[in-house]
Amino acid sequence: MKFSIFKVLKDTSWPDRKQRWKDFLSVIEYTAFFALIIFIFDKLLSLGILELINRF
Repeated sequence: MKFSIFKVLKDTSWPDRKQRWKDFLSVIEYTAFFALIIFIFDKLLSLGILELINRF
């Protein structure tokens, strides 16, 4: 049995233009959401550390 990458690519069902945009926007939304969560966590953590440093 011979393996051909071109046969695999030809037999693959690819998303249409509308689905590609939907997937792209989903990736952007998830990226923005997690970036916001990390930013908020970083701010809370840095404020907590500064508060501890200021007490001493």
